[in-house]
Amino acid sequence: MSELNEIITEQLAWFIGGIVIIVLFLLVTTMIQLSKLSKMRRRYDAMMSGNGVDNLESLLIDLKVQLDSMEDEQISQQKTLKGLSTQLRAVKGNVGIKRYNAFGERGNDLSFSMAIIDDNADGVVLTSIYNRENSYIYSKPLQAGESSISLSEEEKEVITLARQKS
Repeated sequence: MSELNEIITEQLAWFIGGIVIIVLFLLVTTMIQLSKLSKMRRRYDAMMSGNGVDNLESLLIDLKVQLDSMEDEQISQQKTLKGLSTQLRAVKGNVGIKRYNAFGERGNDLSFSMAIIDDNADGVVLTSIYNRENSYIYSKPLQAGESSISLSEEEKEVITLARQKS
């Protein structure tokens, strides 16, 4: 046992020196970590100052709720937009018009044919025939660019013109 005590006594200086070095290393590491923590705390306080929020968790929860609400609203707006797009295709917004002289050598280009159709070529063709004594207006329904009433060459031409605009 005395030999063990002698070995411990001889090595005690090294042992204490090693422990002192470890304690100093841990002390320096602790100081560095406290410095980093202090800097992080200052940044957190700067970020949270002036916005009335006491903690970051409640802020993040509020932001998540707002984001979910915005996503729901966006889905609703997409559905509305899709519906409006479908309705817009059905609007009779494609127009073709041609003026012409219906009676050849007599008169002017006061007669006309006009096609008003949607993207499916459904709509109407209006034709006005003008001469000195009378003026006549004809209306012919269109379904897919065709009519149950026979179409003149000018009417077929304005349907083609209107389809080109769609």
